[in-house]
Amino acid sequence: MNELFEDDVLDDEGSNMGSVNHSLTQAKITGLLVNDERFSVMTELSLDINQYDFSKYNIKAKDEVKPDICVYPSEVGLLESDLVKMTEMPLLAVEILSPSQGTKELKDKIQVYFELGVKSCWLVIPDVQLISVYAKQGQFKNFDVQHDTEVIDEVMDIHLPIAKVFRKRSNEAQTVA
Repeated sequence: MNELFEDDVLDDEGSNMGSVNHSLTQAKITGLLVNDERFSVMTELSLDINQYDFSKYNIKAKDEVKPDICVYPSEVGLLESDLVKMTEMPLLAVEILSPSQGTKELKDKIQVYFELGVKSCWLVIPDVQLISVYAKQGQFKNFDVQHDTEVIDEVMDIHLPIAKVFRKRSNEAQTVA
């Protein structure tokens, strides 16, 4: 019985695993945003959507969605009594594509975020070094390292140096798996 339980847990964890590119990109964007004193930046925060019906979208979540990065006003900080699910929606939700996801899945989540009142959404694709900034559903601007020096989110008044988001390690420092 223990083996069955462990296998189920491992299979579930394995299906939700990120990747090196996903994790590094999440950490770099978080690090750049956390320096902006206007915002509180949180990763992997569960947003409570229990009171909404999003069955028309092809998302796997029933009662919560979990953006890779959430940005709130700076007034949102540590709580005396912690929350497992946040009912207040962020100003900005960032989704980073991992190898086990498709862009349609993340675009569906972006639709949900806008319906929840999120002001801006980013879709980040590390493998092609691209960030799509959505001002509203269907209206976005792409930024990539070959053509842009900054990622500009006009809704949030955020300017990030795109080269710092996607900077690669030198060949000597890379580990081979």
